[in-house]
Amino acid sequence: MKRRTFIKSSTLAGVSLLTSLSMAKTSSQPVEKGLRVGIIGLDTSHATAFAKALNAPDASPDFLGYKVVAAYPQGSKDIESSVSRVPGYIEEVKKNGVEIVDTIPKLLEMTDVILLETNDGRPHLEQVIPVFKAGKTVFIDKPIAGSIADAYAIFQAAKDFNVPVFSSSSLRYMSNMEAIVTKRSIGRILGAETFSPSPLEATHPDLFWYGIHGVEALYTVMGTGCQTVRRVHTPDTDVVVGVWNDNRIGTFRGLRAGRTGYGGYAFGEKGIQTLGDYNGYDPLLKEIARFFKTGISPVTPEETLEIFTFMEAADESKRRDGAAVNLNDISQKARAQVKKIW
Repeated sequence: MKRRTFIKSSTLAGVSLLTSLSMAKTSSQPVEKGLRVGIIGLDTSHATAFAKALNAPDASPDFLGYKVVAAYPQGSKDIESSVSRVPGYIEEVKKNGVEIVDTIPKLLEMTDVILLETNDGRPHLEQVIPVFKAGKTVFIDKPIAGSIADAYAIFQAAKDFNVPVFSSSSLRYMSNMEAIVTKRSIGRILGAETFSPSPLEATHPDLFWYGIHGVEALYTVMGTGCQTVRRVHTPDTDVVVGVWNDNRIGTFRGLRAGRTGYGGYAFGEKGIQTLGDYNGYDPLLKEIARFFKTGISPVTPEETLEIFTFMEAADESKRRDGAAVNLNDISQKARAQVKKIW
């Protein structure tokens, strides 16, 4: 099996700056071993929000006592909207008692479990390999990777190292999801429509960067089994229609103009129900804490990989002027690419 050669964390760009900004020791009480959380990547507001929630004096008991004790700040190297956030976010997490370190190996020495929060999906495979080698359970924030091949490679590497990994958007936990999906409030799901903002980032496939929120919500309702995807694209809007193997239809609408937001509808045998409101980060953090404790992901690798296959198929449909694209074809191509990178 081939292995990609990874550069050492200490050689990453910007380390000298990070070193000068680091070394702020926490003044809080020591965190019990087993509950020490490390963050990789301080270029997203998710990292600061997670640190604030977990380290709050009145943190929810649902977080099971997990506390962020250290962070390695380097995230994206070239996405300006991410890079420019790092100095400010360093200062924010330090206020929550988080120590800043200048290498991933140092972070791994100090922590038990990892939140990989780098906003840019492209470095995720490189950043997560040392975590897997150290045997640390890891949550990887969206997007799990910057390419579909890397997404498949991450799960293959996790399997090879026998390390639990979980990835999800917080939109999976909208307010009515439990009623619809678990309690079957409208009976068997016959279809769904979701929407979310979907700005584009040139370094990522179109929906990976932000549209993934709405696609994740769609899959939360529909589950796996999509066979084909068609996409209609304009500068302002994307509409992606998936046909599932039991003839159900799921639709995602990506918004780039006018008022945007998050939401959707589930269509069931007994009624139609909205997906409800966005609930913030706490429901996701609750699931992350449970995952850290049990090592069991609430979202299967198969579902996460199909989400990324769906989004890659949407890009391929765009390239083919809206033609239907078979997800199995996309999956097979990605699996072949994995053999070259991992």
